[in-house]
Amino acid sequence: MRIVFMGTPEFAVPSLKLLLEQQYNVVAVVTQPDRPKGRKKTLTPPPVKEAALSLGLPVLQPERMRSAEAVAMVAEMQPDLIVTAAYGQILPKALLEIPRLGCINVHGSLLPKYRGGAPIQRSIINGESSTGVTIMYMAEGLDTGDMISVVELPITDEDTSGTMFEKLSIAGAELLGKTLPAIVAGEVKAEPQQHERATYAPNLTRDDERIDWTRPARAIFNQVRGLSPMAGAFTYLNGEVFKVWNCGVPSAATAAKAAAEPGTVVAADSSGIHVQTGEGVLVLKEIQPAGKRTMTAADWLKGARLEAGTRLGDGGAA
Repeated sequence: MRIVFMGTPEFAVPSLKLLLEQQYNVVAVVTQPDRPKGRKKTLTPPPVKEAALSLGLPVLQPERMRSAEAVAMVAEMQPDLIVTAAYGQILPKALLEIPRLGCINVHGSLLPKYRGGAPIQRSIINGESSTGVTIMYMAEGLDTGDMISVVELPITDEDTSGTMFEKLSIAGAELLGKTLPAIVAGEVKAEPQQHERATYAPNLTRDDERIDWTRPARAIFNQVRGLSPMAGAFTYLNGEVFKVWNCGVPSAATAAKAAAEPGTVVAADSSGIHVQTGEGVLVLKEIQPAGKRTMTAADWLKGARLEAGTRLGDGGAA
């Protein structure tokens, strides 16, 4: 059986490696083109490309998968099955019709919740207590295909997008390994999604990263976790961007303190920067001032003066 694998970020790498470990015949790997990265805009290959080359697999990197040339490129590989995991582009109908066993996707949510490009981040930002991986047949719509198998994982207060990406990538690969034999044997009983229950997880924007201090401490805490360690949440201090990477878990005790306007620093000590929110006080533990490296708030406060009454969030443009 000939398999074409399609994926881009680190999330997809365990699924690709699983196919090789279980001795499936991966004839090609399709991933996004190399992109500029970092301050120096260095052209950087996606993690799936690096993994594929290390495994000795041919790599295809079309700019637009919907182009006739890209579809023809995959068709030449004569795949019996296409497996995708966080590839990053919607596949055209012409491509979906190529493999005789169809196209399946390893999606990082419990469908039909969180269809789209940022399901893991938004599940944390929205305060979900659990998430998971769904393996589904691909259809023309955005994550609308019939579901084949599902695994559920808890989200704890200690989790960030980074930890959940890792957990779900491993869980997704394991689920893929358990699901493939039935697909190959033609014994799958796929379940249609309940489309009326669908929710969406669009890619994150700069507005999603800005902290609104009028929101409750718990909501901002979830926002910070959901954006770490990728983009990071931010506010402004003295008109300059001030990033927040980690916060203390809001408690009933901190929620009881409500003496200042949202965004006001009410204390700054070895435990962190205590900021009034719309509901409760949030303690900032790990921060990144403009032009500086990421550090603990305690370390930054050793050399910086931050007095009670200072307002965060005032001034500056996104």
